[in-house]
Amino acid sequence: MQIDGSAYTLPRWRLTRWLAEPPPGTPEPVRRRLIATLYSGLPVFFGGIIATVVGPATVAIFRPSIWFAAWLFVEVVISAVRLGLLVHGLRASRRGRGTQTDLVILMSVAWAAGLGFGCYAAIASGDWMIATIACVPAAAMMGGLCFRNFAAPRMVTVMMAFSLGPMGIAAIATGEPIMITVAFLVPLFLISMSLAAFRMNAMFVAVLVAEMENRHRAFHDDLTGLSNRAFLVGQLDERLARSTGQGVAVFYLDLDGFKAVNDSHGHATGDRLLQLVADRINAAVRAGDITARLGGDEFCVVADRLHRDEALALGQRLSDKITRIYDIDGKACPIGVSIGIALAPDHGERSSALLAAADGALYVAKGRRVCSVVMADSVIDAPSIAPVDLAAPALPPSQPVPSA
Repeated sequence: MQIDGSAYTLPRWRLTRWLAEPPPGTPEPVRRRLIATLYSGLPVFFGGIIATVVGPATVAIFRPSIWFAAWLFVEVVISAVRLGLLVHGLRASRRGRGTQTDLVILMSVAWAAGLGFGCYAAIASGDWMIATIACVPAAAMMGGLCFRNFAAPRMVTVMMAFSLGPMGIAAIATGEPIMITVAFLVPLFLISMSLAAFRMNAMFVAVLVAEMENRHRAFHDDLTGLSNRAFLVGQLDERLARSTGQGVAVFYLDLDGFKAVNDSHGHATGDRLLQLVADRINAAVRAGDITARLGGDEFCVVADRLHRDEALALGQRLSDKITRIYDIDGKACPIGVSIGIALAPDHGERSSALLAAADGALYVAKGRRVCSVVMADSVIDAPSIAPVDLAAPALPPSQPVPSA
């Protein structure tokens, strides 16, 4: 499942939202990937266009009629518009722009309605050869229609009803007893293919949700929900490459007093404390910054577009946000934090150098008083790190601060 749906726009109109509605509770990333499939399946799409145009063209040439000519014209116009929307959507998605999903859905339904109109006209003409030329390709395309659009099973059902339904109506209108078979088979085929589309959709959604959850587990910490080291390093590498290392800051955080809390109140309280600290880290950083738990009571933040003073200010904000007495089930849990900061390109232009420099700065901060914020000044080694001490006040002995 390599479809990336992040650049595809979800339908906005009430009708198109209903036509593309996924199962209840489907996460938005999965919804977008479902929409992305409406732009895929190019071989099936082009096969449908060819069959759509060749059938009406053959009928219009050998049995000239204003109705068949109108059918051919409508199918050519709709096919051209659908192709244009598809190409535009694929290009827009690569550039991260929005797509015309509402029009894509509506034109798909219009294409099916045009196909149904042609089949009705062919059967109503009484020329069974013309009816065969019109209806056989239409019926054959239903499998491809279901396969390509099963991400929106309601749309599939409506499209099949618009394309096959007129066949059954026309079959009854002819008054031919033998055509009753067609009138019986059309709804049976419609129901079976619709059920198949809904089942395929449910299976596809389940696979996408499982994939998303597995990916989240692979790159996030189970306890706090923050990113893990692997995801952090990958994101840091990307930001360093994208910004040529300018203004990318790494913050190494280590909690002060966590071991005492864990030993005094147990691991359950310690785990809850880590979750509360993670929430406060997320509340202190900016949108787009990366927050991670590296293990134990060590955390890390990656932020870009920061100068030295801004990095120090963010470090102090993190310290102020985290340092407090947490009230967990009536237990007072005093926690502070020591922070080491490294800034690219001053302290390195690679993730390994920045992480090492931030870790060295944290080592210096831990050797000072509680709640120190230290900026590295060299990438050579830890002893060369000069502290910039923005120490927060010592933790008060009483007056617990609410954790929320």
